[in-house]
Amino acid sequence: MPTIISTGIAPPEHRVGQAEVKPFIRDMFADIFSDIDRLLTIFENTHIESRHFCVPLDWFQKNHTFAEKNERYIEQATELSIRAFQTALDEAELKLDDISHLYFVSSSGLATPSMDARILNEMKAEPHTKRTPLWGLGCGGGAAGLARAFEYVQAYPTEIAVVIAVELCGLTFQRNDLTKSNLVATSLFGDGAAAVIVAGSEAKVRSGIKLKASHSVFWPDTLDVMGWNFSSSGFHVVFSRDIPTMVHSHVAPEVSRFIKGQGLNKIDHYILHPGGKKVLDAFRESLGIREEQLDIPELILKQYGNMSSCTVLYVLDEFLRQQRIQAGESGLIAALGPGFSLEMLTVEGRDK
Repeated sequence: MPTIISTGIAPPEHRVGQAEVKPFIRDMFADIFSDIDRLLTIFENTHIESRHFCVPLDWFQKNHTFAEKNERYIEQATELSIRAFQTALDEAELKLDDISHLYFVSSSGLATPSMDARILNEMKAEPHTKRTPLWGLGCGGGAAGLARAFEYVQAYPTEIAVVIAVELCGLTFQRNDLTKSNLVATSLFGDGAAAVIVAGSEAKVRSGIKLKASHSVFWPDTLDVMGWNFSSSGFHVVFSRDIPTMVHSHVAPEVSRFIKGQGLNKIDHYILHPGGKKVLDAFRESLGIREEQLDIPELILKQYGNMSSCTVLYVLDEFLRQQRIQAGESGLIAALGPGFSLEMLTVEGRDK
């Protein structure tokens, strides 16, 4: 059975508290919104205490061209990806040449040659390493990449794959975007990178968390729920206020069907992408999740904010570091993304 062998995370160097960001944003938007102080209560409502960015806070005071922002994305995404990947390799006691396939996940910058090629070049990887870039999956990308890697090592049980997810959401900030969605985004999104190493059942590696099954779904006619709009200045965030409602109406029934289809009566651990407090509350209410079962997703949201695709991998990393998933216990990895879509995997604790 395929297993998760190790994880690695790479937070960017600039850690910023919400208390620092709020007055900064107030100064920027005070002339635009007459009710700016009422709107800025969202900074407290997010329950986020800090976030990490690949640039210092004063970088956001100036306008930057899309070309400049994307050049910064390529540079920083390469560096952070290598850090996260090397951490996962060291944790697994593996060498770079042990990796057969690299899945690279991101939605916050563009690169051709793709980022996976740049990472492997920089690390001087074996030139026959397979690579698959996955772009545009947004917050669902980390779970989607993990699912595709799981399916790959199912088909090739002697091989080992890595999933790298990196998002530099801060670089997409638009000073001249005067929408409330952009204002809300300034309180929620952060930057980060994470890596997960997955091995087939016949690979010569240590034991790990078992990957049991994966499941994908998208709902027709929901393309406007989340994603990007594009202009000459870059990326403009799109997300609907109806997402928590859709967790109740669309997501929860699909989760329940998937769990029951695996013959599971209950889930012991919820490894959920913490898209925001209201989204986590909707999961809790609609699926009957106990308060303490979401303490790690809430911790990651509190410490890092929403880092899009890599956030769920930070949650997974923390679960593994705390050794929460014991032998025989079940877990659900799940993340929502554009489409509107849902990616899920079930896991089980490693054998004793």
